This record gives sequence, C-alpha cells and structure tokens, in this order.
Amino acid sequence: MIPIRDTIRSETYPIVNSFIIAVNVLVFLVELSQGQKLNEFIFVYGLVPARYSIPQISAYFTTGQQAICFLSFMFLHGGFFHLLGNMWFLYMFGNNVEDRLGHFRYLIFYLLCGLGSGISHLVLNWHSKIPTIGASGAIAGVMGAYFILYPRAKVLTLLPIFFFVELPAFLFLGIWLIFQFLSATGSPGETGGIAWWAHIGGFMFGIIFLKLFQMLPGSGVGGKIRGMTRKRTTPRLQVIRPAGFGPDPNFYAPIAITEREALFGVRKLINIPQGFKKRPFFLTIPPDVSEGTTLRLKGLGRQTAEGLRGDLYLKVQIRG
Repeated sequence: MIPIRDTIRSETYPIVNSFIIAVNVLVFLVELSQGQKLNEFIFVYGLVPARYSIPQISAYFTTGQQAICFLSFMFLHGGFFHLLGNMWFLYMFGNNVEDRLGHFRYLIFYLLCGLGSGISHLVLNWHSKIPTIGASGAIAGVMGAYFILYPRAKVLTLLPIFFFVELPAFLFLGIWLIFQFLSATGSPGETGGIAWWAHIGGFMFGIIFLKLFQMLPGSGVGGKIRGMTRKRTTPRLQVIRPAGFGPDPNFYAPIAITEREALFGVRKLINIPQGFKKRPFFLTIPPDVSEGTTLRLKGLGRQTAEGLRGDLYLKVQIRG
C-alpha cells in the first residue's frame, strides 16, 4: 500500500521534517561518493549488533564509532528506492506530527524514535553481522504518533492492483503494523536486509514518546518559532464533499481560505468524490470575498428526473 495524501492540514510549515529529508538526501549523496569503499562506510556507520556482542569485532572500532552509529544508521540508505520510499512516508505523516508537537520537540522525538528502533533491533538480533541502515525505524515512530493523534484522518491509498481508495488512518497504519509483525515472525533475522523488529520497535516507541512529550509543557521559544512558520495559505488541492437535502437538486459544501486569499483571490484545484471516482477541476475565487460568500458552480449538482442538473454552492469560510 502506498499513501498518496491525507486529509489533515498542518497549520505550520514542516521546517524540521523538510530538514530531516534534506539531510537524508545529502547523506545518500555522500554514500554515492564512496565508490569501492561503500561497504566499509556502511559497516562503520550502520548499526551492526555483532560490533557489541562479539569482542573480536568490537575491538576494531573506537568508542566514538560505537556510539555515533546509533545516530548515523538512521540517515543511511541502501539505494535510491529505499531512500525514496522512506522519505515519501516521512513527508506524508511527519508534517502533521511536527505541527502537533512543535518544531524542536518533533526533532527530539524523531531522533528518540530512531534510537528506540535501533535498540529494539540490537536486542532482538544480538549476534547479527548485517548492518542495519535506514530511516524506517524513526519514521515508524512518526507513524505510531500519527496513529494516536489522527486515527480518523483519511489516507488516499494506492493498492497493488492500481486502485485508489481512502482508508481511515487507523486502518491503514494498523494493516501496516500487522504486516510488520507477520514479516518479523515469519522471517529469520534480517531476511532481505529488512529489520522488521526495528519497524515495530520504532512504532511502539513513537506511541510511548508521544505520550511523554504531551505531558511536557511547551517552551516560549517554540511558540515564537511556531508563529513564524504558520501557514498563510490553505492547501492548493482541496477535497470537497458536497451534501444534498431531500428533493433539492443542488449540492452544498464549505470551502476554506485564509484572510490573505480572501483579500487577493486565489485559484484552487478542487476534487469532488463521485462514488469511487473523483472529479478534479480548477476553481478561481475572486478577490475581496467575505465570510459566508456563496460561489455557484453550475451543473455540478444532482440530476433530476427531467434530465436537468442542479448546481453546487460553495460557502466561503475564512480562517484567521
């Protein structure tokens, strides 16, 4: 299953999430520059349980190298598609978790989830000589937090048969977690190089750390940064879910814009679900609209018995 988008709009720009993605891409470029020394590079900066459980191996590494890999392993990737898949999941779910936790706390949360996933893998694969790399454990922690924070959000999902469906977040993430358990229990160690238990550990640690972070008070500095990064626009792509009433052939729905967009006008890409299909079109909102202004979209309502179509009326809601 591949998530395409969710229905939760973050109120602030995900500067930390974007920074983490950029660091992962930068480190991947460093990997590509290693050439024939890549395997040695991965063994030094990846997380290898045998480096801690087998004295003959640990003797080859300094204390600093033994410690730094608990951080560095979560920024390494085994290939372009490994990187792309991880960064897409992080992009999908990380912005909303950062929005809820705040920028600085989200950074600490992400690193702790990665550390927790690494420790989970280390304990359960104590003698493994295969390096574990990748951000998937930390991202699993982000998904665990999303599971708790936004269980009823909708996730547009691409299924393997090239079929799009909107799933509740708790169902999408629940299926993902079950798949991790089945893969972990059915695979000896790290078959295929995938650390399934690191994913599961990261997910569980994400829930635990979220609960702990929610108990901590926010800082004044974090509040100021949040104010500076608050979004001034609504999403360019919006899903409109119109409703009809009785025999009325017209449909009605709200559309949210910001004060700035209301003042200067804006163009949005609108998606209207029609069964399993969605009908996209561009909508131009004129400048100087006010709260409660109704926009009429001709012919987008219900078809009557006479073969005529009603209209769609969008009521403008202005967000502060």
